[in-house]
Amino acid sequence: MAQAPYLQLSGFYFFWFATLGAVLPYWGLYLRDSGYSASQIGSLFAALMGTKIVAPYVWGWIADHRGERIGIIRLAAVLTLGVFSLIPYADSFLWMLCFMTVYGFFWNASLPQVEAVTFNYLGDREEHYGRIRLWGSIGFILSVTTLGWLLQRYGLAPLPLWILASLGGVLAISVLLQERSADVTHAHAGGLWQVVRRKEVMALLLACMLMQMSHGPYYTFFSIYLEDHGYSREKIGLLWSLGVIAEIAVFLAMPLLARRIGMRRLFLWAVAITVLRWFLLSGFVDHPVIIVCVQLMHLASFGLYHAVAVNLVHRFFRGRLQGRGQALYSSVSFGVGGGLGSLMSGYLWEWLSPSLNYAVAAVVAALAWGLCLWLLRLEENGQGGSARTVSALS
Repeated sequence: MAQAPYLQLSGFYFFWFATLGAVLPYWGLYLRDSGYSASQIGSLFAALMGTKIVAPYVWGWIADHRGERIGIIRLAAVLTLGVFSLIPYADSFLWMLCFMTVYGFFWNASLPQVEAVTFNYLGDREEHYGRIRLWGSIGFILSVTTLGWLLQRYGLAPLPLWILASLGGVLAISVLLQERSADVTHAHAGGLWQVVRRKEVMALLLACMLMQMSHGPYYTFFSIYLEDHGYSREKIGLLWSLGVIAEIAVFLAMPLLARRIGMRRLFLWAVAITVLRWFLLSGFVDHPVIIVCVQLMHLASFGLYHAVAVNLVHRFFRGRLQGRGQALYSSVSFGVGGGLGSLMSGYLWEWLSPSLNYAVAAVVAALAWGLCLWLLRLEENGQGGSARTVSALS
């Protein structure tokens, strides 16, 4: 892979996830500090996640039919920056809901297209995706640790400015990105829904949806959960970064893991560790050593899971289906799953208890594990539907 595309793609991931490193850990704290209730915070995050149901597919459809993605990425970067600059002026729940929804619609347009461009550059070296994607993890770590220190000392006022600066970085890098077309020799025979209707593809997408649904309480309330149990914002930032450091290790090891273990078994292990992670978070939040272990499990619940998932999606959706395939994965998992998880966690937080939120998350992840096990047995029995499927999941 040429050095210039590597630097451009790595830079995009760096700034995109640096923005995420500000939003996920601290935006809930910012909203609570602004006077919003737990159910309102859950609804706002659900709106942000829910835009992934529609936005990635709409933009992916446009990109696939135009045959180019970079223009979509640049347009999304401009509009995202413009809309977020208005969010601090929202003076009511409805206005905040409106701004976060529009922001999410444009924010969620770019990443699936960058994923497709990245795999187009990699060609047959798909297992090296993690070595580019790890720069997103580095951006997340720098963002979350630096902000933890700043917000502990100066309160939450610097947060919107930090996010604006990160979005500016996304825009700057998007201007430098260059188009890379899909290899049409890998075009799939048939349309998008012919691929989706296959048993193994439906099972994969449903498992991804349940996995992200189980992450709802984590992405929405983890920082609030820790702060309510006496953890400082600086320690909260360090715990978030610890999880992402573990994620980097997985991205670096993916070529070796894929060869020795295989994609489908890696996916099964990732989901099983996620079940354990939410169970421990539910019952042992007051034990710092266990919480450190919980965060190290992020290497599986996101790092391993996501690296396998995007790789499998790329193999199932070929040629001109690439953009819509990655967008569909994002829509179903992060959109439907993440949106439902955030919405439900807000009400469960108020109706039951914060700890039971994570117990419910463990149950949802266990359902995903059962689905993955069924998928594994389906493929081992030769019922997956095609030779390409068995190759993709091995």
